[in-house]
Amino acid sequence: MALAALHPRRIMQALDAIDAEAPSYSLSRPAALRRVFAVLAAVCVCLLILHYSRYSTNFHALLGYLGQWRMQDAHYYLRALEASGWLELAGYAWWTGCHLLTFILIPWLVIRWLFKEKMIDFGWRWNQVGAHWRGYLLLLSPILVFVVLVSFGEDFVNHYPFYGLAGRSWLDFLLWELLYMSQFIFLEFFFRGFMLNALRPALGANAIWVMCVPYLMIHFPKLWLEATGAILFGLFLGILALRSRSIWGGVLVHAGVALSMDIAALLRKQEMPGLFFSL
Repeated sequence: MALAALHPRRIMQALDAIDAEAPSYSLSRPAALRRVFAVLAAVCVCLLILHYSRYSTNFHALLGYLGQWRMQDAHYYLRALEASGWLELAGYAWWTGCHLLTFILIPWLVIRWLFKEKMIDFGWRWNQVGAHWRGYLLLLSPILVFVVLVSFGEDFVNHYPFYGLAGRSWLDFLLWELLYMSQFIFLEFFFRGFMLNALRPALGANAIWVMCVPYLMIHFPKLWLEATGAILFGLFLGILALRSRSIWGGVLVHAGVALSMDIAALLRKQEMPGLFFSL
């Protein structure tokens, strides 16, 4: 049954079902043209801003400017954060904030002021996630098995967690995961909430294929297996998001995968901050 659900014929049938339901193709051709232009222009702007703003070097430059302005010392705040031991995590807080700006706030402006629609209608409700739990479980289970297998490789251990001090303490681990999991909520909304629901009235199920292209491209800096898997991952999450009319199933899948990868890497490096060993 699980393999049958992944058969190309079943996938095309699911896409046909999405095409046959409202609000697919509910816009006139001129309105559809303008909708596609607005959405893809917003996506380009958001990804461009994110790519060049998210790096910690920009955060350090901001600290330098603030230090020069407030203390006449460009390195004051940078030295203070470095001495406290929280400089790297503060950089990831900047990284998460950049995702908040580009994946949530800018799309909200487009939805609210250009489309005149409500943000909550773009996948924020739970809706029919429970009815599609088998699909999300089918998507999550093999990935978790794969995580266990690749966790024995040095590339995996050296790559995860992104925050190098996640294994230093409980506080480091929990603060890092809070930032990391928030980023997945923002990401799921941008790709499976904003892009899919904004494009569906113009393109129907083809909105999923359009979404998969930039979703693959944001994975290019990552390990090649992860980037390759993003193609099918984006396709299946897109189908499930439109069928369930919610982003939350995708958030749970992403969070489950990411948390398991971090824990597996920390256990492999014997840096898990007492989560199991101190109990």
